[in-house]
Amino acid sequence: MASGFWTSAEVSPKRAFRFLLTIGSMPNGATWYTKSVGKPQLTVGSESHKFLNHTFKYPGGVTWNDVSATLVDPVSPDASANLSRILRESGYRPPTDVNDTTTISKKNAVAALGSVIITQIDSEGSTVETWTLHNAWISDVAYGSDLSYDSESLTDLTIKFTYDWASIETANAAEAGPVLGEGKNRYWVPGTT
Repeated sequence: MASGFWTSAEVSPKRAFRFLLTIGSMPNGATWYTKSVGKPQLTVGSESHKFLNHTFKYPGGVTWNDVSATLVDPVSPDASANLSRILRESGYRPPTDVNDTTTISKKNAVAALGSVIITQIDSEGSTVETWTLHNAWISDVAYGSDLSYDSESLTDLTIKFTYDWASIETANAAEAGPVLGEGKNRYWVPGTT
């Protein structure tokens, strides 16, 4: 009988619940209070050219879609307060002082957030796949779920990351395309250099 994915106990699929999200400027990287996170997705635009009754399509630019994450909001470290700090360090100031003309800049927003890394692990805690969001910044924050006397659920919050591109590093270098750099398991993903 042929050995393969379904017949070998040695082969294991990646599992959705085995992941870590690390946000560089959050206490503990927000790793232990992350509830869920999306993986990077991209869209390749297209342009059509019509000739008689034929349509020919050509690939266009690559756009990386936003990634959302849900965090449990612990009392300490306070995730809501830390997200507010990141937005403040990005350049946002509530309109309380007419002389403060500070605005958000990409440079400050990227620096205030720090690195955003999504790591999938195996059953032994070893890294299987690592996604890095390059030049990520926070574009959306929902401060918590609805409060209700009828609920015993944990309060959570949702954040959305906007970024320029993502790169992936995997444990299996031989199974992917072109490698970036000698001796690395880092693969070219559209938008990386």
